[in-house]
Amino acid sequence: MNNVSLESDIQSAGLIILGKLKVTKNDPVPKKAKTILMIGPDEPIFWKIFKESKEFKEKEANPLDRWSKRIIDNIARQNDCTALYPFGRKPYNPFFSWALRSGTVWSSPVHLAIHKDRGLFVSFRGALAINQKTEINHDYEKPCTSCSAPCLSACPVDAFTDAGHDVVKCKNHITSLDSCNCKSLGCNTRRACPVGSNLRLSEQSAFHMESFLR
Repeated sequence: MNNVSLESDIQSAGLIILGKLKVTKNDPVPKKAKTILMIGPDEPIFWKIFKESKEFKEKEANPLDRWSKRIIDNIARQNDCTALYPFGRKPYNPFFSWALRSGTVWSSPVHLAIHKDRGLFVSFRGALAINQKTEINHDYEKPCTSCSAPCLSACPVDAFTDAGHDVVKCKNHITSLDSCNCKSLGCNTRRACPVGSNLRLSEQSAFHMESFLR
């Protein structure tokens, strides 16, 4: 496997490596795997690429998951590594714990994952387990450290609590009053984060909110 070729293939697909972590004996990956690469959308260019895909145009169920699997499976085949996903059959791969181990993602004040560059809009379309060790930087500073935490007061119905995300309250608001235009512009709490929110297109957020409501 050539690291330069792998990163080029990832970038060409509108994706980006959002974090890296060393494999441990408890990770559900092939025995020869040494490193896990966390893969997510390279926004905003990702959205244009996805919109032109057959999965998006077919208007069938779960277009983004089907696109992700086709694209990342192909990258894995071309680069002799293993594709992993946060969706599919149970037991699900531990993407949240992997993200925290990568050193580029933390738990935010509203208990959503926050990425050093992508903020609260961070998302993972898959991961690649590679058979090589790679340099991993764990010296990034958590964005929340010097932030006034506008995310804590951004939700118009206080759907984010210490007990977790109140999905029913959230959906009820989006499908009725929607005073913050969460459905068309994206979750107001996620938008309140000063990190990375400028990278997410409103059209893409609307797509995700429609999927959330189904």
